[in-house]
Amino acid sequence: MTEFTSEIKIIPYSDEVIFPVLSDLSKLELVRDRLPEDKLEKMKNFSCDRDSFTVSVDPVGSIRFVIVEREPNSTIKLQGEKLPFDINMWVQLKAKSETETAMKLTVKVNLNPFLKPMLSKPLQEGIAKVADTLARLPYDQISSL
Repeated sequence: MTEFTSEIKIIPYSDEVIFPVLSDLSKLELVRDRLPEDKLEKMKNFSCDRDSFTVSVDPVGSIRFVIVEREPNSTIKLQGEKLPFDINMWVQLKAKSETETAMKLTVKVNLNPFLKPMLSKPLQEGIAKVADTLARLPYDQISSL
């Protein structure tokens, strides 16, 4: 499996505030309007519930991620479905202080030799963008909704 990781992002909230937001995927709907218009155009047919989200992304098509494991205030593990390859994603949180948390995204994907050159760069760029977006969310506002 090929592994892609984001840079470690420092988020100005405690892990106790961040984890409940990220571990309930239905809260993604609350931040849709905060995404740039060009990103929304690329995300078609987006839907989510507490344990999963589905989105259509060109050129891959429909992707569904399901939470398969939650370790409170530490890790959220997701597994991809509806894809011709296996993919897993981890959101890792580590408290740095009472008001700061380090976050890293890791994706492991089983790409065949034909797909690997085509998907490696978009996957790495996508992970970086997701990490940037997650690091900028107003967790205190979202958690109170």
